[in-house]
Amino acid sequence: MGDRFRLACIQVNAGNEIGSNVATALKLIERAAADGADFISLPECVALLEPDRAALRGKCLLEGDHPALAAFQHVAVERSIWLHVGSLAVLTPKADIANRTFLIDPAGVVVARYDKIHMFDVDLADGESYRESDTYRPGTAAAVADLPWGSLGLTICYDIRFPGLYRDLAKAGADFIGVPSAFTRTTGQAHWHVLLRARAIETGCWVFAAAQCADHGAGRQTYGHSLIVNPWGEIVAEAGEEPGVIVADIDRGQVTEARRMLPVLSNARPYRPATATGRAAE
Repeated sequence: MGDRFRLACIQVNAGNEIGSNVATALKLIERAAADGADFISLPECVALLEPDRAALRGKCLLEGDHPALAAFQHVAVERSIWLHVGSLAVLTPKADIANRTFLIDPAGVVVARYDKIHMFDVDLADGESYRESDTYRPGTAAAVADLPWGSLGLTICYDIRFPGLYRDLAKAGADFIGVPSAFTRTTGQAHWHVLLRARAIETGCWVFAAAQCADHGAGRQTYGHSLIVNPWGEIVAEAGEEPGVIVADIDRGQVTEARRMLPVLSNARPYRPATATGRAAE
């Protein structure tokens, strides 16, 4: 298929009902496919954004029983697209909940999975407080998957603040890195653009982030501004603060060119870590 493809990021305002959330996502997927998208990425928690922890657990399902995953597999086949399901809350066989991303090929097969590693456990200055580790079991393994145009690194939302993960994905062969997100409005206004641009610059990868947006009730507001960033750190497509679709034509050749000009992956050198006092370790 060569080095070029058309990428779409879907932006949604998910609520606490799986059926209506999936119906909305499917309509936007159809719009993106009609615009020629070969690869479509969805946000974190695309099928369910439920602020109530007990209610979330009651709505979680095993992967094999999840109606959202089945619907997304069906549309991937119907429209002959690669579909990146940003994340679904799924029950594990041990009855834990995983925040899991899925990569679906045009035959409807799940070819890769990734469970969010870094948990958003924070207290923000405006009184917002989040404890993802009270709900989700963190993942333990990074993931890179093959696409027809190169390799895709899989991450989710809060992972963006841990650059070591992105460097490891690039060193493992990633040309593109997905960051499906439900960034809070507070942290998004402060850090969203600079973090995504920085991860692209540091890795020489295309970085794209399909996002949740607007008011979800119970005091939860997400930032929107889905982004597609090229390997030089330039924003090539950006959404606003309402649901919709952004599209960009992706050229893997720009990865090679960015890494030729700034070979930071190959220029890195080993070193002894600093101690707490700032002196090099013995």
